[in-house]
Amino acid sequence: MNKPGKLVLVTGGAGFIGSHLVDKLVDRGCSVRVLDDLSTGNIMNIRTHVDSGTVELVKGDVRDMSLVSKCVKDVDFVFHLAAQISVPLSVEKPEWTFDVNVTGTLNVLTASAKEQVDRLVLASSCAVYGEPKYLPIDEKHPTNPISPYAETKLAGERYCLGFDRRGMCGCVALRFFNVYGPRQGFNDYSGVITRFFERAQKGLPLVVYGDGLQTRDFVSVFDVVEAVLASVEKREAAGKVLNVGSGKSTSIKELAETILKMFHGANVPISFAPPREGDIRDSYADISTAERVLGYSPKVSLADGLSGLLAEKQSGFRK
Repeated sequence: MNKPGKLVLVTGGAGFIGSHLVDKLVDRGCSVRVLDDLSTGNIMNIRTHVDSGTVELVKGDVRDMSLVSKCVKDVDFVFHLAAQISVPLSVEKPEWTFDVNVTGTLNVLTASAKEQVDRLVLASSCAVYGEPKYLPIDEKHPTNPISPYAETKLAGERYCLGFDRRGMCGCVALRFFNVYGPRQGFNDYSGVITRFFERAQKGLPLVVYGDGLQTRDFVSVFDVVEAVLASVEKREAAGKVLNVGSGKSTSIKELAETILKMFHGANVPISFAPPREGDIRDSYADISTAERVLGYSPKVSLADGLSGLLAEKQSGFRK
């Protein structure tokens, strides 16, 4: 990875996490190919790289096996981030979510095995754990998905580990916790931080589902990208499932209060709504295995990460 000239495929590379990964890969001198249908990804996230010719953008769907095979041709590493990531939407459209997340992953794996890529990294999710039996959650924690989205992520992991065990393709599955940062889109299914920012900017009440005492592990996209890159650099990562989080717990009510204070103490209330189907109560990561295997060490605190987001929004970079 540190040698210039490597050809890398990033599925979902125009998206929130994928585009930050693309930035880092370009900085390292890699040739980058992005496969993205742009349904949630934004071409503006990688426009500079595409226009300069350092990134090849292929507009298409991971469910298209023929196209996936062409995209994986001559590739050294594959970062598979393309997915339907919304829990509420997966409840509304479970068959479609399965098709994108499971069939799409199997297509990428099959093509990668045929091309004998050096390593494939799958973006998975802490949602596979379901309601925690203990905290913090380590990788040995039982998996008990409670949403169609989580079920598809666990299925994708199992395909990856199966390919790895059979020597077909070296794979690493990273269970992302609650990733946030610049370029995260605003929509009905976006992360809680972006929804809170959008409403705080407009002076609208911040809507908290449940009592607000539920907890999450918020991790900066910049830290996540470092873990993703280390997953192809560390030989011992092959065949492993690893948590990628901050290792810290924050309540949703605490998050809402912090964001409101950042907006100059805006006199905006917090509104409480019924809990959403498929949401879990508490979650935060034990990241000791990633620390040992990847040398992973989160560096962006939640306070600094939120301040950076506020600066981005105030600059008018992207809403």
